[in-house]
Amino acid sequence: MLVLIMSDTHIPKRARRLPEELMARVAEADVVVHAGDWVDTATLDLLQERSRRLIGVYGNNDGPELRARLPEVARAELDGLRLGVVHETGPKQGREKRCAERFGDLDVLVFGHSHIPWDTTATTAAGTPLRLLNPGSPTDRRSQPYRTCLTAVVEAGRLEAVELHRLPPRG
Repeated sequence: MLVLIMSDTHIPKRARRLPEELMARVAEADVVVHAGDWVDTATLDLLQERSRRLIGVYGNNDGPELRARLPEVARAELDGLRLGVVHETGPKQGREKRCAERFGDLDVLVFGHSHIPWDTTATTAAGTPLRLLNPGSPTDRRSQPYRTCLTAVVEAGRLEAVELHRLPPRG
């Protein structure tokens, strides 16, 4: 199962539309994950229309219309993998510990907010690993050298082939 992971699209404030390269990945993915800060409902509508399966949450920049349609935290099982999605996880310092305490029943937690790609593993109280992933942003690189998204493969309850993709500069 191919999973495309994105966050912080901020349409139309940071970009007019999603990059073509990202939309091509949407078409290929079995599951699309969006970790919040959509800003407009048109992007949600577009991804719902184009995705085989969409898992999304609202972020701090999302207004009442998006909050009415999306949860703050989403949970899903993908071929035995326990996935969670949330926008904010708090400051960088102590993130692994906080997430392991709050989301210890998951295998993978996808988050956004910082626009900074992140890939670490925390240990839960039960001694199990919790993979923490932030895809960065496909539209607003902020302090990062590139706009980014992630892909991963889920197979038999395992997350494999996690890859950070650099998107080309806007033309």
